[in-house]
Amino acid sequence: MVSSRIWRTAAATAVACLLCSSSSMVSAQTWSSCNPLTSGSCPADTALGMTIDVDFTKGAVNSFVASGGTPSYGSDDGVTFTVSKSGDAPQLQSLFYIMFGRVEITMKCAPGAGIVSSVVLQSDDLDEIDIEWLGADDSEMQTNYFGKGQTGSYNRGQFNPAPNNQAQFVTYTVDWTADRIVWYVGGTAVRTLTYDDANGQYPQTPMQIKFGAWSGGDPSNNAAGTVEWARGPTDYSKGPFSMQVRSIIVSDYSTGKSYTYGDTSGTWQSIKSNGGTINGNLGKAGTVTVTASAGPVATNSGSPTVPAGGIGKGSTSTQTGWPWVATGTGGSSSAGTIPSGWVMTPEGKIVPAGGSTSTSE
Repeated sequence: MVSSRIWRTAAATAVACLLCSSSSMVSAQTWSSCNPLTSGSCPADTALGMTIDVDFTKGAVNSFVASGGTPSYGSDDGVTFTVSKSGDAPQLQSLFYIMFGRVEITMKCAPGAGIVSSVVLQSDDLDEIDIEWLGADDSEMQTNYFGKGQTGSYNRGQFNPAPNNQAQFVTYTVDWTADRIVWYVGGTAVRTLTYDDANGQYPQTPMQIKFGAWSGGDPSNNAAGTVEWARGPTDYSKGPFSMQVRSIIVSDYSTGKSYTYGDTSGTWQSIKSNGGTINGNLGKAGTVTVTASAGPVATNSGSPTVPAGGIGKGSTSTQTGWPWVATGTGGSSSAGTIPSGWVMTPEGKIVPAGGSTSTSE
């Protein structure tokens, strides 16, 4: 295993040549099917408006749509995302959005040089909050953020301690408010970003959640900078490589049926809720249980090659059989909508309103 210190030194010496490829790499990694800052006809974002607790050991739920491959389900490990060949990038993406909120995911990361396990929150105007684990190192994770798709400086990423992340299930948390973002490993806060610290790049618009595994170290699908960042190249003969997720709890700190952009400013104050209130659930989802202080001092990534978007590029969505889920490109920020007359249950299932035994708050 290559130590992170050695890798960062090597990456720093390669900055000059990697800068030339970073622009094309980023455009392939993240995009929006309809950006509200440039179009006045984008559809409203379906709001979660509540808290759901999804137990994947009980199988799939229709509030998350698969793309880039077919995740598998088991009663012990939950949902498994396997990368076995070039082009594999299986993920799940939420049909709903949260407007500020908390994501708690209990998972085991995929091993393998060049293999990346990712949890990404992303909005239609390309605000983004990331956690990514590189399979070449089981002791740390990378936290990152982007505002409005502006990726030019590549100085936002940090490596934070996340020990033994491939051998055991750990709960990772992103807690996101108008004032700050906190990333947690278990009960330990490993990074805090305040609104002011973001220097005008603070993520603050409705976000979808997507998570899965992909090969950043595949030179046939990625630019040289991405392969270097992922500590590739990937040797598929040593696979398959699997990320496993037992459960995810998602809390929306706002209420309502949908979120719309009131103007092209991209500020959270411009976001409007249909049938609810921005920050209407703030404080109702409880607090994160903190059991320890932050670990070793985090280090900046020191590289211009950290990709935005997180989970591969341009894969084709898997049809789920649910009539409101559209097929399309996996990089799209729109996976479908919840139709009128259907509701979300606290278990993350979308059901007809008349047949629901548990409904939203």
